[in-house]
Amino acid sequence: MIYQIKKNLQMCENDPSVKLVILKANGKAFSAGGDVVSVIMSSLAGHWIYASMFYKKLLTLEYFIATCRKPLVSLINGLVMGAGAGLSINTMFRVVTEKAVFAMPEASIGLFPDVGASYFLSRLPGYFGEYIGLTGAQLDGAEMVACGLATHFVPSVKINTLENVLQTVTNSNLPIAEVIETFAEKANVKEDSSFRRLEIINKCFSKGTLEEIIICLEKESENGAEEWIKNALSSMRSSCPLSLKIFLKSIRTGRVQNIEQCLYRDYTIAGHFLRRTISNDFYEGTRAKLIDKDNKPKWEPSKLELVSEEMVDQCFRDIDEEEMDCLKLPDRSNSQIASRL
Repeated sequence: MIYQIKKNLQMCENDPSVKLVILKANGKAFSAGGDVVSVIMSSLAGHWIYASMFYKKLLTLEYFIATCRKPLVSLINGLVMGAGAGLSINTMFRVVTEKAVFAMPEASIGLFPDVGASYFLSRLPGYFGEYIGLTGAQLDGAEMVACGLATHFVPSVKINTLENVLQTVTNSNLPIAEVIETFAEKANVKEDSSFRRLEIINKCFSKGTLEEIIICLEKESENGAEEWIKNALSSMRSSCPLSLKIFLKSIRTGRVQNIEQCLYRDYTIAGHFLRRTISNDFYEGTRAKLIDKDNKPKWEPSKLELVSEEMVDQCFRDIDEEEMDCLKLPDRSNSQIASRL
């Protein structure tokens, strides 16, 4: 699938008759993410290099999408998680419906929000990106537009008509944004949405360590915790401690980096997870959540305070192994990043 998408995008880039490219899905999800089970099973069988090669191709595709010379329109009418977010969030136009559900839940399976998340989540208002990545919180279409992950909200009953009209842009001089805006509607963010509590999120998730973030949230909950705070604390307490600390460092680093640097770092960290340099958590989390489904992962280290700074730093260092060469992204110096995040 990765190969086919990239092949078609390259054809579209080089075809002067193509004015825009639409990314969509058939089914209830835009994309619920990569096939983690296959990655883990192949690695357990002794083929972790296969998993590394797959990941390299995925990140290369995401970079190609982010730097595509033709306008890309993502039509998100369902789940968009993990690698699916990487494919869609860096496109120029990101159209969502009331059926859209966004999340980056990787820390719950012992991985970390990757596929460029340290780039696109760090560009959200305040410290909302830290909140999303550390808690795996789900956002609906209205929240995606409000925080900037999506550019337009279009009701699902109109999405097919929008697609048909977009296909006529090739034969007209109508700007793409103008076409989409004729179908777009204002989406109201629910009263109990965490995005309406951005002041509290900024106060807590701007802290320097995970331990401080949790303490701050606990203090906020003393006067009667709102549901989103309860969910945030519950999620972080059950997620992989090492994954949480790695993502916090990654997103803080990504705030001042470009997308290439963020993708390079994702590849390095993922390599350490696949090789189990520090921990077996990615394998254990996948077993507990996706294979055996007992939902009882045994994280090692088991607590945040047991995860040392040295353990985190090790996962950011290049892997000195012949089979694990560095990620080499194509030269796209003549392209402009389409993302408007």
